Amino acid sequence: MALGMAKKRWIVPWAESEVKPAIYHCISRVVDRRFAFTPDDKEQFRTYMRMMENFSGCRVLSYCLMCNHIHLLLEVPPRPKAGFTDAELLKRLRGLYSAAEVAVVAKELADARQVIAEGRAVHGEAYVMKIHERYTYRMHDLSEFMKTLLQRFTRWFNRTHHRSGTLWEERYKSVIVEDGVASKTMAAYIDLNPVRAGMVKNPEEYRWSSYGEAIGGGKKGDGKKSREGLVRACLGHQGVGFEVEQWKEASRIYRRLMGIALGKSSGKVEVKPRGVVTKNTAEMLASEDNETALPDLKLAGMLLCRVRYFTDGAVIGSRAFVNEVFTNARERFGAKRKDGARRMRGSGKPAAGVLWSLRDLRVRL
Repeated sequence: MALGMAKKRWIVPWAESEVKPAIYHCISRVVDRRFAFTPDDKEQFRTYMRMMENFSGCRVLSYCLMCNHIHLLLEVPPRPKAGFTDAELLKRLRGLYSAAEVAVVAKELADARQVIAEGRAVHGEAYVMKIHERYTYRMHDLSEFMKTLLQRFTRWFNRTHHRSGTLWEERYKSVIVEDGVASKTMAAYIDLNPVRAGMVKNPEEYRWSSYGEAIGGGKKGDGKKSREGLVRACLGHQGVGFEVEQWKEASRIYRRLMGIALGKSSGKVEVKPRGVVTKNTAEMLASEDNETALPDLKLAGMLLCRVRYFTDGAVIGSRAFVNEVFTNARERFGAKRKDGARRMRGSGKPAAGVLWSLRDLRVRL
């Protein structure tokens, strides 16, 4: 990789495409990796996360809030080409700001519109656009979503715990993820964090994850947002949006995927050693549509291991997908490199040939 380019954040070249989704796995760790977050802290982080969704237009497909780090699978849709109406802007602002703050902006917009209607401003529309741009530059943007979310939570955390200074270890990491097999596999990997850490036996038992919220309900008790996100992660490549009505189908696919990872037997979820095959997993592997997503018995234990490619691989997806990103960022690599896709090894080896990485991770696989 060319010098000076390795730390530049990877952004999909089709960021403004209405056809191809831009999905990222984002990871941020607490400074010194100490166990800092209490249950109340995690609840507050989730609240801010949902507020940022409402404001920014970005959507969380899957998430897990651990005691010393967070994982988000985030889709960043393109900005509306026609922009926002005043009503749409105010609705977005209500997702993040207080009623008093929104009222000030509403009055400012109303006054500007009145001046325009009376013909008293030559450049009235330009002034209205400036009001919009104060906020819209932070919408539909990966960096602004993460920056605002992490900063808001840091301020709240420092006030609550009577501390000061930075909370996060470094800039958050992000990995580009293809929709389809890659997105639902990454979602399951994220939801299985507390199982890998030995905190719970079953992923649905962990409250601060997308699957736990989808099954047990969130703060409002319905878990709708998480179900919508997982529907998109599992079925987005089929043209399905954030349609909670599709949860039954998506959950069936997702349970099968997670069931293989956990050695799931009928009516019960329990961790099995790698390679152990239950009657249920054999039936799933034999299913005609192969809804397990990754067609190999050896993959049954992969998601229970730390797969470094999923956090450091830069781009994860099919070979064609990874090569497309590589081609669009050719200047970031040396002349000797001919293509982008790299076969996974180490703990990611079971996915070799199905999922590919942009980075060839040689150390500490």
